[in-house]
Amino acid sequence: MTISRRNFLGITAAASAAASCYFLSGNRDIFADEIVSMFPSQIYKARLTHSPNKAYCESLKSAGFSGMELSNWNISPAEAGKSRQLVESYDLRIHSVLYGWANFNLTDKYESDLASVKKALRTAAAYGADTLLLVTCKVSGSKMPEAWDFDIDFDPVTLKVKTVAEGDNAPYAQYIAAQNRATELSIRAIESLIPVAAKEGVRIAIENVWNNLWCTPKFFAAFCKYFDNTWVGSYLDLGNHTKYSKCEEWINALGNTILKLHIKGYEIKEVKGKFGGGIGNWVNIDKATIDWKSVRKSLANIHYNGWVTVEENGYNDEKYSKILDKIIAGE
Repeated sequence: MTISRRNFLGITAAASAAASCYFLSGNRDIFADEIVSMFPSQIYKARLTHSPNKAYCESLKSAGFSGMELSNWNISPAEAGKSRQLVESYDLRIHSVLYGWANFNLTDKYESDLASVKKALRTAAAYGADTLLLVTCKVSGSKMPEAWDFDIDFDPVTLKVKTVAEGDNAPYAQYIAAQNRATELSIRAIESLIPVAAKEGVRIAIENVWNNLWCTPKFFAAFCKYFDNTWVGSYLDLGNHTKYSKCEEWINALGNTILKLHIKGYEIKEVKGKFGGGIGNWVNIDKATIDWKSVRKSLANIHYNGWVTVEENGYNDEKYSKILDKIIAGE
């Protein structure tokens, strides 16, 4: 099943409205502490864990979260169904499953990892999730520009990279070749996964991570848009790529490809790049140098309605819920 990108925004809006009806019908108290902003878009709070249990569900519910993302994809549909029943008994939802890292660019891993992602899509469906977070592969061992020096020139049709930085690119030849191979094999893998995603009703959400691929907003957006299919989009981590350029640049470039959000804190200690990236390190969300007010406005501008999942563990559920409330409200 293929749906053109031009219809993607309308379909996504309809799906968001349906999800809102699902929760708000008889369960409107779920979002009582959550929808506290003046923005037209709604953002629902979640946390990431491996598997749910009663204590975890009780804590999330008490803190004002609406759901969770799970990383335990390698189980049977029956087991996933039991977890779904438990979570939904607390008026919570498993909104996504994190598969994480595949190795589609490794010859000896391609077929086995493709099979495991197909299994993860089926497991996600049994959980009641509507997205599967996927990282297609990683490249390493080659000389690359510093994160803040990336300035990628690529063919908009084939996505083949020509250069990755200003000036002489001879030192990066091996990296450019590895990136082009990874892009080609990732496209092949995702195209073969789309029929499974459509059958299961679970969208493939490609996450921006430190895998040394698609390292600028424009290039990552071009990769996610390449498929021109409603079953493929992006899973934007709001902290991961601030070392390359400002978070707002990623939001603006990805636009309506964004299916879900992760949030974690990153502190830029020294801005070095012309796009706002620089030297930094991980910190808690409320200590980040990310301009969360500007991020919230950018999300509203692209009409993002959906989930934001905390992907760090520095605080308890209650404190994270309060931090997210302020960000969602644009405070």
